[in-house]
Amino acid sequence: MFYHLFYPLRDYVSAFNLFRYITFRSAYAVVTALVISLVIGPMIISWLQKRQIGQVIRREGPKSHYSKEGTPTMGGVIILLAIVVPTLLWADLSNRFIQLTLLVTVWLGAIGFMDDYLKVVRGQSRGLVAKKKFLAQAVLGLLFGSIIVAWPPAAGFGAGTDIPFFKNLYLPLGYAFIPFVTLVIAGASNAVNLTDGLDGLAAGLAGICFLTFAGMCYVTGRTDFSQYLAISYLPGAGELTVYCAAAMGAALGFLWFNSHPAEVFMGDTGALPLGGALGAVAILIKKEFLLLVVGGVFVVEVLSVILQVASYKWTGKRIFKMAPLHHHFELMGWPEAKVVTRFWIIGAICALLTLSTLKIR
Repeated sequence: MFYHLFYPLRDYVSAFNLFRYITFRSAYAVVTALVISLVIGPMIISWLQKRQIGQVIRREGPKSHYSKEGTPTMGGVIILLAIVVPTLLWADLSNRFIQLTLLVTVWLGAIGFMDDYLKVVRGQSRGLVAKKKFLAQAVLGLLFGSIIVAWPPAAGFGAGTDIPFFKNLYLPLGYAFIPFVTLVIAGASNAVNLTDGLDGLAAGLAGICFLTFAGMCYVTGRTDFSQYLAISYLPGAGELTVYCAAAMGAALGFLWFNSHPAEVFMGDTGALPLGGALGAVAILIKKEFLLLVVGGVFVVEVLSVILQVASYKWTGKRIFKMAPLHHHFELMGWPEAKVVTRFWIIGAICALLTLSTLKIR
């Protein structure tokens, strides 16, 4: 909104030329997201407490979590507002990359809200049935994939993806591209959702991932940097830097209230759109395989669940004390804050490895 309002006035007031720069608008998107989080956070938490919209703790989970029973949940509303509002204020809203990413964010936020509402407000312990949730994610993936194939967001945007560590190596996927897009969005959204089990864990890791993707979006949208790094140049993709900055600010702002001991949980309302947005950004800048690296902790968390279920089904034995993996370390005696901090450190290492691939080609 500000871009469309003020940038055209640059011929009259030179200071408005600042709105041309993605870096300027990204910086203020972060600030805006933080301010929104810190201002509306206490109000939303108070509203949730008054209506007794609290977390239900599974009895089969770690006993140390029993004290969290009743902590306000559905705090993902804070995250959604802190992502969407700054993006609407600071991004170029005519940009197709921004429009598509907002579609994914709002769609998955609605799915997550419905799931949390059924579980917490309506008392349906299963919430939105898993099949229905996955169906809604699959429909989004198919719609998203179909749109970017039929109406590519930029010149040179094809039905394929880049291969890391190789210069200008592109993998065409043809008809498999749309199912691939669906898998990435559904997988990323569910991975963040599975990781959201400890105070601050998912929010901190998501902030690290969005910061990393902000850098990759910026260089992808600049012809000079993309040519120097020998990566795909996608005109307009740099605008996603503003979105990623807002998402990072939203994650950090939410972390103010979600750090141990948490005052509020994000629930599916926050976890699903955070993960899905990461997947959407990765798809739009052709960095789907690097999503596995930057989100390495999310990937390991998902794999721990898959291995645990498969092992118990086939052998009757468990590999881990409990899955996802963060619960395994809790049951080993690690304090919750230590598990979270160490996973953040691993996430930061994954982010640095991801950025290094831009030169290791």
